[in-house]
Amino acid sequence: MQVSLKLKQDAAFEITSGSGHQLIVDGPESVGGKNVGARPMEFCLSSLGACMSVDILHILQKGRQSIDDLHIKVNATRVDEVPAIFERIEIVVSGSGSFDEKRLSRAVDLSLEKYCSVAKMLAPLVEIKAHVVPYVKSK
Repeated sequence: MQVSLKLKQDAAFEITSGSGHQLIVDGPESVGGKNVGARPMEFCLSSLGACMSVDILHILQKGRQSIDDLHIKVNATRVDEVPAIFERIEIVVSGSGSFDEKRLSRAVDLSLEKYCSVAKMLAPLVEIKAHVVPYVKSK
C-alpha cells in the first residue's frame, strides 16, 4: 500500500493513492495553509469513519440485513500539547433499512473491537467509543 504527496501551493499537498485517487490536504494558517483542503487529522478521523462504515455494511450484508442509508459522525478531542494527538473519539452511527437495530449495534461493536484496522491502530493511545442513535433523514 502506498500514497504519494506533491506540494501544490503554500502548505497544500495533492495526495495520490496507490489506487489512483486524489485528495488535497492543507496545513493550518499558522504554517501557511489557505484552507484549500482538509487537515491531516481530519483525514485520520475520516479514515476511521470510512473503515468502520465498510465493516458495518459488510457485517450487515453477511447477516442478510438490508441497509438503505448509513450515517456516521466522528467527533474527537485533542490534547492541549504538541503533538496534539486525539484524546477521545466518539463515533455516532445511524441507519435506515430493513434490519434489526440490535444487529446494527452488534456490527458497530464488531467493527470497533475486531475488524477496523484504523481503530485498532488508534486504540492503544485513544479512548474510542461508538454507539447507535435513531435515524434522522438528512437534508
